[in-house]
Amino acid sequence: MTWWHAVLIAVAGVWAGTINTVVGSGTLVTFPVLVALGYPPVTATTSNAIGLIPGSVTGAIGYRGEIAGSAGRLARWSVMSALGAVGGTALLLSLPEDAFETIVPFLVAIALVLVLVQPRLTRRLRETPAHARPTWPLLPLIFLVGVYGGYFTAAQGILLLGVMGSLLDEPLQRLNGYKNVLAAVVNIVAGAVYAVVAPISWPVVAILAVSSTLGGFLGARIGRRLSPTVLRVVIVLVGLVAIVRLLTE
Repeated sequence: MTWWHAVLIAVAGVWAGTINTVVGSGTLVTFPVLVALGYPPVTATTSNAIGLIPGSVTGAIGYRGEIAGSAGRLARWSVMSALGAVGGTALLLSLPEDAFETIVPFLVAIALVLVLVQPRLTRRLRETPAHARPTWPLLPLIFLVGVYGGYFTAAQGILLLGVMGSLLDEPLQRLNGYKNVLAAVVNIVAGAVYAVVAPISWPVVAILAVSSTLGGFLGARIGRRLSPTVLRVVIVLVGLVAIVRLLTE
């Protein structure tokens, strides 16, 4: 690894840690950077998942005020997220690497669409009366998002916000706090599995761990002041570069 590769990965890690805390989808910054630097897609995914764990944890801690009094429901949801993450990692490790490389550009494209439609989705959810929202699908949907996150982490935060926002009558910042906790659970479980049985670049993990931690603190402290539009533009541009790179390899 050259010094400028390390600097680029560190900058991407700070940005991803900040984005994950504020809106989610930070993987759409770090994953394309790693692929552009020559890391195989599976190695980029596994190293990214482990490296972003500290940032996701610090982001969750930063939102502890918003989720105070929710320990019981978060415990139940965390179990579903953890089980889903195990399923997602099993898929990643059991399917051929060629299959992952074929699927990933489409997953990135789906994640970019989610990034673009998230503001409209949030507005529509706010307009839906609370009494018209059934809550029974919440646990299975959190499980499915966990499967997705264990397989490919990009935009799982946006998926969680969409699921919970459509079924819960809670303020957006509180939902964001829930999202940070559940995304951290998925990353921790998936990362623990990857660390034992998957190809990992530990120098990348170390750089992302430090830089995403800083990003998590920044996201929790000042992230609400960042322009969501600017964040989404950066995510979409980097994601498009990743798709082109993946499709032309």
